[in-house]
Amino acid sequence: MPFDFPAMIMTLLGGLALFLYGMEQMSGALKSIAGNGLRMILGGLTKNRFLGVLTGAFATAIVQSSSVTTVLVVGFISAGLLSLTQSVGIIMGANIGTTITAQIVAFKVTKYALALVAVGFAMLFIGKKEKLRQIGKAVMGLGLVFFGMSLMSQATHPLRDYQPFIDTMAQMDSPLLAIVVAASFTALVQSSSATTGIVIVLALEGFISLEAGIALAFGANLGTCVTAALAALGKPAEAKRAAVVHIIFNLVGVVLWFGLIPHLADWVRVISPDYSSLEGKERLAKEVPRQIANAHTFFNVANTLIFIWFAPLFVKLSCFIIRDKPKALPKEAKPRFLDPLILDTPAIAVDRVRKEVCHLGELVISMLQNQKGERIKLAQFNAHQLVKTANDAELLSIEILGYARKISTDILNEETARELERLLDVTNHLRGIADTIANNLGTLIKEWQASRLNASDGTRSRIRSVHQQVTRALHDAMTAVGERDQAAANRVIDLKRPLYNELDELGAFLGSRLRSHDPNRVEVYRLESRVLEIERRIYYFAKRIAKTVISPSSSPLAQPPSEKAIPACSPESL
Repeated sequence: MPFDFPAMIMTLLGGLALFLYGMEQMSGALKSIAGNGLRMILGGLTKNRFLGVLTGAFATAIVQSSSVTTVLVVGFISAGLLSLTQSVGIIMGANIGTTITAQIVAFKVTKYALALVAVGFAMLFIGKKEKLRQIGKAVMGLGLVFFGMSLMSQATHPLRDYQPFIDTMAQMDSPLLAIVVAASFTALVQSSSATTGIVIVLALEGFISLEAGIALAFGANLGTCVTAALAALGKPAEAKRAAVVHIIFNLVGVVLWFGLIPHLADWVRVISPDYSSLEGKERLAKEVPRQIANAHTFFNVANTLIFIWFAPLFVKLSCFIIRDKPKALPKEAKPRFLDPLILDTPAIAVDRVRKEVCHLGELVISMLQNQKGERIKLAQFNAHQLVKTANDAELLSIEILGYARKISTDILNEETARELERLLDVTNHLRGIADTIANNLGTLIKEWQASRLNASDGTRSRIRSVHQQVTRALHDAMTAVGERDQAAANRVIDLKRPLYNELDELGAFLGSRLRSHDPNRVEVYRLESRVLEIERRIYYFAKRIAKTVISPSSSPLAQPPSEKAIPACSPESL
């Protein structure tokens, strides 16, 4: 009999909308409920790829969304909490976890849909605690999923006797066409669970065979790769590699099983419930939904058991496809002396590290020279330049540390190994000075400029004296490192007592001026005191650098300079 096409289309689309909305609400609520617990699970239970599979399956089963699991995994990779190899297991496990949706949908639970909606709404409406409200939201979302399925089933029921539709569905017995259709639809709705649910709805009405249902499930697995690819756009290389692993895993799995669909269907019929007492569409409607769900689960579990052993290969292939782009270093941050060709000659390589550390020292000292004592007025101070130079120093220090790690320390003698260790200490101290100047002093500069306050001429003169001593101390410390000059190192260390006395006296002087009637005196005192603390901290790092030279007589840094010594890191050369 003729039927109302507009009403059918409206009901079908409305049911699909409720189904997708219910999935979104349920997934969001479950993600909120799991929250930190889910992050702890992913972060703590991935010590090996096999445990990662269980973790991924469990996490995805909780939130009913492999996309959520993948996004969390990408976040952990970006934060350095997971390696790409560990993430492979979680991604594979996520495919297993998402089959739980198909298993639930395969049960004819649509008659309970509105009851779940009512219960969930009551919990959401009456609940006072946020957790109870989220549970209610999840229950109501599940009810909407089932109700949407019910509407779609009602909408498509009249099509049982509509020959053009029957002929169209018969074409789904072509595995390639079925895979393409399901993959396209999944890419469109961004949910493999939605595609699988619709496939099972069609099976409940007896429209598709088991073989067609399996091919459509394969297509859903491929289509969900689009979600991973879109999520990785604009992300770091490691995130893109995780998406590539997901795509390769699903694609190779489908290719592997494509020719085995008839055999998989035969095996699934054996393990699934049999309704041989029924015939035709009635039998298909009873048997095929459960069989599709079982085939979907078996397919993903089998793929994981096969490919988990090749996780390192997946990682290598993803790294080959997504390669690291070399970052262009700013001119000042480019190493001058780190030659990779001499890494096989460790003694020379360590000497190159020492030269590069002096280069880093030049960069850091330039930050101190950019703000002289009279700049206490701060009218012309360029805080932005300070931050830029500090960033250059950070990048150069990273290059130094990376180069040092490549030196073959196993063939270094004990003295040269100690020299390398101390040069790395100097590098870290210089980073500390750069951070102190850029962050502490940079913030102070902005505050001082905003307040429009000035120190007195006498205070500026005394602070200038302190600053010149601290700058000279850093000069001497780097000279000591560059020339292995113990005398320069001793000058830095001997400065401690007179410098600290001067800082204490200046601090007392500034405190005594608090009695002034100047209404801005307290604020000026606060800013001036912070300047003294910054100078004290910079000297502390300079002293630590000098102490790397003052060491037992066996230390290479303590030896007199040889004829082949590098040019001095002296104030004049800097």
